[in-house]
Amino acid sequence: MSTQHHRQPAASAATRSQVLDRLGFALDPFQEEAFDALDGGKSVLVSAPTGSGKTVVADYGVARARHAGTKAFYTTPLKALSNQKFGELRAVHGDRDVGLLTGDVSHQPGAPVVVMTTEVLRNMLFARAPVLSGLGLVVLDEVHFLQDPYRGSVWEEVIILLPPPVTLVCLSATVSNAQEFGAWIESIRGPLKVVVEARRPVELRNHVALAERGTRRVELLPLLEGGRIHPRAAALDQRTERMRRRPGGLRHASVTGPRRTEVVEALGERQMLPAIVFIFSRAACEDAVAQCLDDGLRLTGSDERQEIRRRAEAHTDVLTDDDLRVLRYGSFLAGLEAGFAPHHAGMIPAFRETVEDCFAAGLLQVVFATETL
Repeated sequence: MSTQHHRQPAASAATRSQVLDRLGFALDPFQEEAFDALDGGKSVLVSAPTGSGKTVVADYGVARARHAGTKAFYTTPLKALSNQKFGELRAVHGDRDVGLLTGDVSHQPGAPVVVMTTEVLRNMLFARAPVLSGLGLVVLDEVHFLQDPYRGSVWEEVIILLPPPVTLVCLSATVSNAQEFGAWIESIRGPLKVVVEARRPVELRNHVALAERGTRRVELLPLLEGGRIHPRAAALDQRTERMRRRPGGLRHASVTGPRRTEVVEALGERQMLPAIVFIFSRAACEDAVAQCLDDGLRLTGSDERQEIRRRAEAHTDVLTDDDLRVLRYGSFLAGLEAGFAPHHAGMIPAFRETVEDCFAAGLLQVVFATETL
């Protein structure tokens, strides 16, 4: 199908050995299967639960492309994910050999390994950008976004428009139609191996948080009990629906949704922090931070606060004092130093990157985020 597919397998043994040495652990069977498919010149679609190690397959694909002297593009659906992967790949391949392209940043676009959002790659393909020359591998992280009614066309266009010699490594969360999905990609791209891992290494536990009106006590009920909805959670749902139908009914309910601060405190008491609290509004993310500050919540020690301030200053050192004042940097930093922060598309890149950096380093206990994280 392409010269690349014939060229790479010769270097597979050495590349695999180097990657395994760096990992320091034995591969799971599904990872072995995906490695073998790449060594055989095929693209791969890996469908596996979060935390199962499917990104190891992508890292191997990048290493193989580098060994073959071709470029590798690593795409993600979110700027935050791109920033995180950029840092991980730089640690492996070196600062000079890894670039980053998002709507906010253009850093070393001609590097042999470039991390970018999927939209950036789509736009490159539309423009037939010169940087596509020599491209050997593309990683499509979170490729299940193709099923998204609003953004899915971006992934579809990338899969269709990429030059035929390019190998694809598609990483997906667990989906029910992985084989059908893979067959569609194969009909467009050529030989592809579908690798499915059903085992979930990190158990998912679903709870409902309840608070009794007039108290700060929060209960976390398991959503399911014996395979069915927990009876107290079901009863609450029915009672809430009845109250909702009455004028002013919910104001008099004895059980309500707890305040953000109460939820965070309850999670802390149960050793369930750090946590990401997803909220579907930018303003509500900011309000949650303000509420936690007003309630006096503090989740950090003095050493952590010093390191948070150092990282925040490093990310914002290009901003003037006037800029920082307009952006309410003081309030932003106060939340950071207390161990919590917002994350949403309305924040300037320097603030978002500060939050991502501190959270990845384990310095923040809670991030109130929209779908940007």
